Amino acid sequence: MSLFVQKFGGTSVGTTEKIKAVAEKIIGFREQGHDMVIVVSAMSGETNRLVGLAAEIQDHPEPRELDVLVATGEQITIALLCMALKARGCDARSYTGGQVRILTDDAHTKARIQDIDVTNMRADLDAGRVVVVAGFQGVDNSGNITTLGRGGSDTTGVALAAALKADECQIYTDVDGVYTTDPRVVSGAQRLDRITFEEMLEMASLGSKVLQIRAVEFAGKYSVPLRVLSSFVEGPGTLITLDEENDAVEQPVVSGIAFNRDEAKISILGVPDAPGVASKVLAPVGDANIEVDVIVQNIAADNTADLTFTVNRSDMERAKTVVEGVAEALSARCVVTDDKIAKISIVGVGMRSHAGVASKMFKTLAAENINIQMITTSEIKISVIISEKYLELAVRALHSAFGLDKE
Repeated sequence: MSLFVQKFGGTSVGTTEKIKAVAEKIIGFREQGHDMVIVVSAMSGETNRLVGLAAEIQDHPEPRELDVLVATGEQITIALLCMALKARGCDARSYTGGQVRILTDDAHTKARIQDIDVTNMRADLDAGRVVVVAGFQGVDNSGNITTLGRGGSDTTGVALAAALKADECQIYTDVDGVYTTDPRVVSGAQRLDRITFEEMLEMASLGSKVLQIRAVEFAGKYSVPLRVLSSFVEGPGTLITLDEENDAVEQPVVSGIAFNRDEAKISILGVPDAPGVASKVLAPVGDANIEVDVIVQNIAADNTADLTFTVNRSDMERAKTVVEGVAEALSARCVVTDDKIAKISIVGVGMRSHAGVASKMFKTLAAENINIQMITTSEIKISVIISEKYLELAVRALHSAFGLDKE
């Protein structure tokens, strides 16, 4: 007998018929003798509907009240799923985040989990019940309802699995696993049987939307075996493991290709080539709560420098305004922006022990006449900034060059 924590996303519980299908799946696991804790999201579209209602009342709702509102979405799902289980003769009990006591900090709309009380869940499991918990939510020390941010149900699932020392946390979604790249872009993309936490974290941060970054971080930190599966198609999914040493065969050099279209580039040209200038440019950007990604600085012969960095496309205008103020103070030549760029990254723990990966990537892009504008690397990834119009061509070329296509 194993203890599984299963998380079902909004598309998996989007209608009452889908909720009934989820109940049947859970009962199948119960009949095999497994203990089950289920985490569910709100029904597909429900959170957006609730946020829309708030917007009709107030332009900028108070975060505390917004949390009270949107947390009701998951409350509907847990009740309906328990009803579906009980209608099939399977005892179940639902819990909101506050009832379980998923204790968080008080950062409304983006709270972080601090502790979980497993007492009630353990008692229910011992009594033979299926435990159904609302994802995405918790409660702070003052008893206020909090939410974990978009995609927070993944984090709830992993956190419960860690607290309960579950044998596996299974994330059910609308895809049947983690692929070498987006199958909508590359028809030959392959589902990976397994991938390391490190690789999955890089891919999630670089644009892969399969799992929420915080959930992967949590799973890696507490060594929670994590599996991505489809709610609609039977299959083994993708197992996310602690490290590559678990593999019986040598790890491939590149495991996947991630990309992100939501990038914009800002360049401040002709700043003084002096210590502290980069800080003077980037610190105000950070103070404006704008995240900076790739950074490149070039030194010219006339003792000036050009500093270029990327931000999320939605932050470009705000970042430009901040940098223009800095440029004037530094007597810079000008500020230039470009929101027609994209980031493409190759990821693989095998890159640690293989030389020539970067040169192969660059040669592949050069063969397609794709110019590289910026480069950043880590031990297991290489990311480049290119013109957005070449993104899909670049993904397909690299996918083929590194042998990731289906045979």
